[in-house]
Parts: sequence; structure tokens; C-alpha cells
Amino acid sequence: MTQGAGQGPAMRTDTLRDFRVPVTEPAAYAVSSGNPGGAPVYGEYPAYYDDGTPAVPPQPGYAPAPTAPPAAPPAAPPASHPAHATSQDPEDDDFEGYTPTHRDLPIIGRGAVGGPGDTVQVQYVPQEAAADGPGPLYVVGDVHGYLDELVTELHAQGLIDAERRWSAGNARLWFLGDFTDRGPDGIGVIDLVMRLSAEAAAAGGYCKALMGNHELLLIGAKRFGDTPVVSGAGTASFQAAWLLNGGQRSDMERLQDVHLQWMSRLDAAVLEEDHLLLHSDTTAYLDYGDSIEDVNDTIHELLNRGDADITWDLFRKFTKRFAFRDEGTGPQAVRELLGTYGGSRVVHGHSPIPYLLGEVGTEDGDESRGPEAVNGPHVYAEGLAIAMDGGVTMAGKLLVVQLPLND
Repeated sequence: MTQGAGQGPAMRTDTLRDFRVPVTEPAAYAVSSGNPGGAPVYGEYPAYYDDGTPAVPPQPGYAPAPTAPPAAPPAAPPASHPAHATSQDPEDDDFEGYTPTHRDLPIIGRGAVGGPGDTVQVQYVPQEAAADGPGPLYVVGDVHGYLDELVTELHAQGLIDAERRWSAGNARLWFLGDFTDRGPDGIGVIDLVMRLSAEAAAAGGYCKALMGNHELLLIGAKRFGDTPVVSGAGTASFQAAWLLNGGQRSDMERLQDVHLQWMSRLDAAVLEEDHLLLHSDTTAYLDYGDSIEDVNDTIHELLNRGDADITWDLFRKFTKRFAFRDEGTGPQAVRELLGTYGGSRVVHGHSPIPYLLGEVGTEDGDESRGPEAVNGPHVYAEGLAIAMDGGVTMAGKLLVVQLPLND
């Protein structure tokens, strides 16, 4: 099976060939700390975007031309963020030897997930918000360009009205990343999220987003195109990786500077009501700092260097997955993240629930319970992790749920 590569009409594409790169670790980076220059708060609605059509014209065609990287902020005294060594890395063990053309999501047997009782699937039950406190908290799993499905789910939860306008007052909404690729309208998804961010803020709530590996992929494809990067397995490029991972021609044609600037300012991690929100089910976040603030500042600084190899390494690390899945090492990996950054549960996207459950079909078409059986988030790793990617790219469900879960 092959991914959609931006050729012809957009269609639902399979996720089996999700891009994978070698797992060798680079040296730790020395980065600037703090928020120099009073830059905008990362992940929030940018002041330069309005409700009309941005003035920047779309780029012709889908082949990205290199663009000038954003200017780096004034340097503050450097602070080193050493990598955190761990005794075992289940992510690395699972994918030893993978190259950019191998499949990143192999068929997973039920035994690989853990014993009975190790995982549960939770049906979403609405919770009432406190009358005098902040509004209810919602999270959204991977969207991957499926704008219509997103609109349907947001409307079903009362977050938007029939005109796709914010209608949830002081509610709080977090997207867990991966807005584009594979689906038909990734730029439409980004435009909707950006507009809802302004509307929610005006109503006393907020709509924010985290950076996923596909945001890094799209930024790299636009900035660096076919520029060779150090992959550890021969020549690679962001353009080739973007195409392999379902990059859509229409998205690249409509991608504008305002979208790139918004994506590059997204945070990688946040703590909300004792929930540690991340995109990827990986411990790679530990390589970038000992606090959430350090992680976000480090990743922003590295991304703003405009260096293809550094951006590739960010993409490579946040493409890792399944760190929490193994019955023996998974809970320990989650506890390491929670012990470092706080919270009592990790909430993530990135890895489709059908693969975590081992309920996907085999290559010969034998499928007793497919992605369509997913109808809610998946709690696993001794109850410490909540998976939110319902597998919309696999005919599954795009999940929009309220936290905390009633389980």
C-alpha cells in the first residue's frame, strides 16, 4: 500500500507508511533560554492575522521553493539542555533498521499491547463546568486535513455553531497537532483553528494548538524542499518525506507565510488541569529540557535557526511512537515524563488507537474489528496515558472529547 503523494484528487489514505528515520541520537544542543525580545506567546492566535484573506499570494505549484528563514531572536546567555539517558527505549527497539521507505506502523498483535486489563477504551461522558471557574476543557486528536469531520465533531460538542463560529463561551479547546497531510483540506483546518482562536479569546475562552510532527514536516518541505539532509540512511529530503507521508498538492499551493509563522510558534507541550498534553507518544521531549517552558523555548529556538539538518532532527524525534505501549516499560516511560513535567496523566495523539489496540487488519484483508470500531479515547499504560488519535485517516473517528474522562 502507498500513501497519497499529492498527485490527483485528495482521498483518504492509509497510515501504514508513516515516515520513519533512523534512531541515532545527535549531540545535545546549546540554546538560548527565556523569551527574548518580548515575542508573542507561542501557540496563541497571532496578532498579524485577520478574518480576511491574507495578502501573501499563494506559491505556484506544489514543489516548495526555499524561503528565507525567520530572523533569529537576540541571543541570551546560552544554557545547555543535556539529553536524558534511559536504560531502555522501546521506540528504538521497535524500529531498529527502518529507512525512509519502510513502514512505520506495522501490524501489531494483541499480545504486544499488554495483558488483559492493561488497556481500556473509554466512552466520553460530558462533564459540567463550574459556574464561577474556567470553562470546560476539550482536546482534539489528529485531524490530518479532514475538515468536514472536524466541523461535525466540534458542532456535536457545542463548540461551534452552524456557521462554524465559536459558540462555547469560556470553554477551553486544545488541538494536539497534525492538521495537514493525507486528508483533503489541511490548510482549511489551519484557517479554521486560527479563526476560532480569536473568536474564543473574545468570548472569554481559548482555542490553542500543539505542534505535531506533520507541522514540522510541512515547515521543512516549504523551507528546504529537496535540500539533502543528514538522515543516517543515505540521502533524504523534506520534500520526499512530505510526499511519502500523504502531502497534498492543494495544501502546498495554498500554504502562505501566515500559516508557516503560526505553525512555527506552536508549543510542543502544555500542562492543563493535571493533564500533560503532548502530540507524540515518545519520551523525546526529555531531550529538550527539564521543564515545559524549557522544552518549548528550546524547540522554538532550534526551529528558528532555519537549519535543514536541525529541523530534520526535530521531525525525526517527534515521529517516534509507542513509547507507552509495552506492558513492562510503557508505564515507566509515562511516569518519567510526568515526574519531570508534572501532571497525573499524559494525553497524546500521533499513534492511531487501532494500532495501540492491535485491532487492525492483516495484509490479506482479514479484519474482524477495524478503525471504525473506535468511538472514544483509549486509556492504557496502567491508566497513565490517554490516546486521542481515533484513526480518521483509516476510516476511523476524529475525536473531540472533554477532560477529565469519566472513567
